[in-house]
Amino acid sequence: MSNSAVDKKKSAALAAMRYLQDGMIIGVGTGSTVNHFIDALAAERARIKAAVSSSTASTERLRAAGIEVIDLNDVPSLELYVDGADETNRDRHLIKGGGAALTREKIVAAAAKQFVCIADESKLCPTLGRFPLPVEVIPMARSYVARQLVALGGRPIWRQQVITDNGNHILDVHELRIVDPVALESEINQIVGVVTVGLFARRPADVVLLATDHGITTL
Repeated sequence: MSNSAVDKKKSAALAAMRYLQDGMIIGVGTGSTVNHFIDALAAERARIKAAVSSSTASTERLRAAGIEVIDLNDVPSLELYVDGADETNRDRHLIKGGGAALTREKIVAAAAKQFVCIADESKLCPTLGRFPLPVEVIPMARSYVARQLVALGGRPIWRQQVITDNGNHILDVHELRIVDPVALESEINQIVGVVTVGLFARRPADVVLLATDHGITTL
């Protein structure tokens, strides 16, 4: 990764800090861009009450930064969720799950009043599907689900040696051109054995902060 790419991730992460309000319980996602956000949070950890984390990896990083991590079940209201994306379109529909945390990310996003997505400009595309679409599946259903995904026009590949925090498998679906993200999200979620699909379209990001060579672009 070039230094400019790292700098863009940091810029996007820092831009998300302006959505922070004192005393918040904040939802925190997973991934390399979010790691920069956690580092920025660490410097201002006295401003937040606690965090809800979407993965074991983020939980460990938050606790190492001195930030309390609490269970979503213990939170009456989650004002803000900050997470990255593997791909976004201009409608703020996302593909997520490159880090295999898509199910917990989708749960926290659904619970949050505001979802701020942070990314660099390389993640913006006119039509989703360039990045393989992750699907979390119950292990015994992996082959069955794969056949259904082939019927939808995709080429699923099992992400071997990867077990999600929920104990499940990931199928990465290649060769999809996703012209109707909302409809495809619903269709894949209806396949028996699917835990969830890494399309965040029915509940898109409210704001996408894209770091460019010329600063932050807000969608």
